[in-house]
Amino acid sequence: MMQWLNPANVGLAVRSKLADLGYAARLFLRLLGLLGTTLRRPHLLTEQIFFLGNYSLAIIMVSGLFVGFVLGLQGYYILQRYGSSEALGLMVALSLVRELGPVVAALLFAGRAGTALTAGIGLMKAGEQLAAMEMMGVDPVARVLAPRFWGGVIAMPLLAAVFSAVGIMGGWLVGVVMIGVDPGAFWSQMQGGVEVFADVGNGILKSLVFGLTVTFVALLQGHECQPTPEGVSLATTRTVVMASLAVLGLDFVLTAMMFSI
Repeated sequence: MMQWLNPANVGLAVRSKLADLGYAARLFLRLLGLLGTTLRRPHLLTEQIFFLGNYSLAIIMVSGLFVGFVLGLQGYYILQRYGSSEALGLMVALSLVRELGPVVAALLFAGRAGTALTAGIGLMKAGEQLAAMEMMGVDPVARVLAPRFWGGVIAMPLLAAVFSAVGIMGGWLVGVVMIGVDPGAFWSQMQGGVEVFADVGNGILKSLVFGLTVTFVALLQGHECQPTPEGVSLATTRTVVMASLAVLGLDFVLTAMMFSI
């Protein structure tokens, strides 16, 4: 314990962390700068959008449906106390579009697509495929990391929109079909209360930020993991933990900025 309190050890640990942060920042800026190069290779980009988006679609839709069920049920029991059960559609839509849609979809995206990205990059590093690309004069960041990065950024808002849409349908099934809320009031309250830019636009912005964060964390952990089975396993675990915490922290910051101005 005392050796860790040694100023030399503390300084070495701080220096190591700062070096890691500096490398991560340089890699992030480089990935942002490779947008044009990635767009000139549309087949690589569409392949990653399909891999990250389509393979995550089932869990997104099922989760969104059950979240909508719960929102419809709990929302009705709360609103009927105040005689406002007709506002159920508005409550379900705002809860999903503003908050639950982007956040829960990002958490599921981190658990499904993020781990797949980390494991894939880690296995390529363990198999020395990235080193072989460098030996052949191919930039692995531009060829491997950038398409996956921008594929995740594009796929995340689409998945969040699907989550919110399916969740609203789930709330409609519970509130209107099962409980008996007036369908006209359900949809009219939603249409009159949800604003495109203030609510839907902020939800899309959140999902874009979450897509950037989750995808970058996954790629960084895979690119920097130890080229061993244990290293890939630890990197995959770190991806889920770090991406989930980053999503929740950024959600608080973005919500405070968007809805307090």
